[in-house]
Amino acid sequence: MSLTLLVAVITPAGAQIVNMEKSQSQIADSIRAELDNRPYFSLYKDTYFVGGTVLGGTPDSYNSDVKFQISFQQRLTKSILPGHTYLYLFYTQKAIWHVFRNSLPFHDLNFNPGIGLSRHIIMKNRLVGKATLMLEHESNGKDGTLSRSWNKISIAAEAYISPNFMAHAKYWIPIVDGKYNRDILDYSGIYQAGFQAISNDNKWVLDMTLVKRKTWKPFNFNTIIQLGYRINHNSNQFIMLQYYNGYGECMMDYKQYHSRLRIGLLIRPRFFSDF
Repeated sequence: MSLTLLVAVITPAGAQIVNMEKSQSQIADSIRAELDNRPYFSLYKDTYFVGGTVLGGTPDSYNSDVKFQISFQQRLTKSILPGHTYLYLFYTQKAIWHVFRNSLPFHDLNFNPGIGLSRHIIMKNRLVGKATLMLEHESNGKDGTLSRSWNKISIAAEAYISPNFMAHAKYWIPIVDGKYNRDILDYSGIYQAGFQAISNDNKWVLDMTLVKRKTWKPFNFNTIIQLGYRINHNSNQFIMLQYYNGYGECMMDYKQYHSRLRIGLLIRPRFFSDF
């Protein structure tokens, strides 16, 4: 039996609504084919370059810095694996750079590679979300007492509530192998949740992520809030204001409390970001 349905198909330009007269299975196959035809190499998490200083104190060369993040993913397969899953390689690198000090030293570099399976969730002939199971490693590449590292088996999910709103959550099973960061869960957390919202004209993007630290206290979170304004309608570049409050901003200082406000350049995917 054929049906005339409105189906949300994800394209490089975002979510577009198109009419299709196809059976339900054919519609699901059409969505998967559209996803298969997207580029293999793409942005993963937000890529940004921001600078700023401490909140609630006097700015100086020791509490002011530049933070930047580079993140991408490489899709290794099409939706031919069991369950129509995709195999991905992920990589994220984050740096804290003390540009206001003599010789402009890098305070910390965090490396976060991973590999995992992602499955797009199609319900009622619409793409409504994505689930990912991955194995990831994070370390700062140092040795001796400055070394920090851990591994995670992570389960992440995104729900596309509308073309303008996405909710996300991520839980991880930690494997802490770093000798000098055995208590990292108390500061860098055990799970996270948040949302991303995009304005109707695609000029503004707002996202918030709460990372729950390992404690019985109910509101013990690390908080990340980002507000971006698109520079040009046809670009994926934004002027971004980023607020970080809590612990675990970088691996070197995971035990130190930071409250930072930074501004700079954000480069993000056309659709929704991963977290």
